[in-house]
Amino acid sequence: MTRAVLLLCLLLSSLPLQAATVARVEPANWWIGMQHRQVELLVYGRDIAALRPRIAHRGVRVTGAQALENPNYLFVTVEIDDDAEPGTLDIEFLDGDAVAARHPWRIEARAPAPPRGFDGRDAIYLVTPDRFANGDPGNDSVAGMREAADRADPDGRHGGDLAGMRAQLGYIAALGFTRLWPTPVLENDQPSHSYHGYAITDLYRVDPRMGSNADFRALAREARAHGIGIVMDVVLNHIGSEHWWMRDLPSLDWIHHAARFTPTNHRRTTIQDPHAAPGDRTGFTDGWFVDTMPDLNQRNPQLARYLIQNTLWWIEYAGLAGIREDTFGYADADFLSAWARAVMAEYPDFDMVGEEWSANPAVVAHWQRGKANASGHVPHMTSMMDFPLHIALRDALLRPDTWESGWMPLYEGLANDFLYPDPDALVVFAENHDSTRLLAHVGGDPGLWKLALAWTATVRGIPQFYYGSEVLLRGPAERRDGELRADMPGGWAGDAANAFTGQGLSPAQREAQDFVRRLFNWRRGATPVHAGTLVHYAPVDGVYVYFREHAGQRVMVALNRNDADTPLALARFAASIGDARTATDVLGGGRIRLGERLLLPAKAPLILELE
Repeated sequence: MTRAVLLLCLLLSSLPLQAATVARVEPANWWIGMQHRQVELLVYGRDIAALRPRIAHRGVRVTGAQALENPNYLFVTVEIDDDAEPGTLDIEFLDGDAVAARHPWRIEARAPAPPRGFDGRDAIYLVTPDRFANGDPGNDSVAGMREAADRADPDGRHGGDLAGMRAQLGYIAALGFTRLWPTPVLENDQPSHSYHGYAITDLYRVDPRMGSNADFRALAREARAHGIGIVMDVVLNHIGSEHWWMRDLPSLDWIHHAARFTPTNHRRTTIQDPHAAPGDRTGFTDGWFVDTMPDLNQRNPQLARYLIQNTLWWIEYAGLAGIREDTFGYADADFLSAWARAVMAEYPDFDMVGEEWSANPAVVAHWQRGKANASGHVPHMTSMMDFPLHIALRDALLRPDTWESGWMPLYEGLANDFLYPDPDALVVFAENHDSTRLLAHVGGDPGLWKLALAWTATVRGIPQFYYGSEVLLRGPAERRDGELRADMPGGWAGDAANAFTGQGLSPAQREAQDFVRRLFNWRRGATPVHAGTLVHYAPVDGVYVYFREHAGQRVMVALNRNDADTPLALARFAASIGDARTATDVLGGGRIRLGERLLLPAKAPLILELE
């Protein structure tokens, strides 16, 4: 060996090894003082699995590392003491004693605890962000993102964003709503239909066309100043086909069916059915929703921890007031129990609502906290979307008034409340982003529209309202998602009408908006509706009557579906009316004397505070 070659070899041997690189560490930070103090980091980089991680920082240490079959991933467990020092540190990756790679990571001091969750005191305003308000036209199309804005395309991106929601928080609060549920705002870098957000391609990043992570945190902070808590839409069942994982999976079992599209059978009853064939059960949970939504395998322990930590991270980062979990029952049942248990252990005053789209209340009740299931499944969800009553309401609005029709599906649907551990915690709704608009469902009938909203606001549970209904957004009679998720009038510069200012609205739109404002602002202070018992009377002749009572305060609700004013004899309701002789008309104003009968206005709700 020549002297020059020998010197070159010695020089190269003294340089840090560069065979490994670190492209990602998720999560990028954690907090001191959390119950979840052992964090498993997903580390991604070329041949990273061959290296040994090390941290030299007071109160922080590496307690384990796990490699999977892909050498480009390493799962590093980090433990954080309560007296750890906040700040930025380096995670070093060693090849022998030499540092082959390093990556920054942060330990944060915790902010004050997130606000309380949601309960009967609250009303939820649901928004599809891309269609609500465009506060920053500069981010409508972003270089490098697969889909650009095209407002002319009902299924394209229209430009609504976090800045638009932030600008209208005062409007939402003035309507009487205390919680804001945006459909997913995380990166959805799909080639088409990316506006809806449910095919997430990065679980730690807000979509740049919506804004930034910091913008989302600012939205939550400013919402709290308006008395509004943010309910984040979380997807545990699947990701988008363009998620960065799909280019280099951590392991073959990370995605069900070895990442090959195999559709779900949608047979949700198989989870509880004691007679269900095992193949049918896994056909439900392990199948893909559509070919652009790969189905996650939550039985993989690293993936399960990743998803749990991701939810905890967003709650802590943004100060969330709740979680709405999408396609709930499609994920692994044991994982769902562990996920919800971990969240509630960290945030005991938090609330989460799951989407189980079933008309069968027994299927929905299976998932609510406190339910004793024959299967042995232990649920920890505080709330579920009340799809059985949603379906019953929409059925009742259109059925002819006969012995077993008219209001009867709704009346008998409420009779199933004995199945739920806590029916008062369920979320009730007349429409959402996956249904036809309420106004379209009732054929444009404003009376039926008002009846449905009045019922939603006064029945037991937590009401959810869909943006734009207050100005009579109607959409198609058959479900076409891009059209029913229409742009909010006034959310874009140059719109002819503006829901936020009232400019250009028709008299009917103004009247509808005022109805919603009066109804939900009254509800904010209506303790009998928040926490009262519910007594309902079997519907007769097109009229459904029920009462809410709490600590001597009583509210009477009479829903008249008839086309004509209808007299209502009050003797039948004497036990609920008690000694009240007068009442305040909540919607119409003024006082009403309670004699032998009331005259109910045609096709309208009457809400009375009994005195």
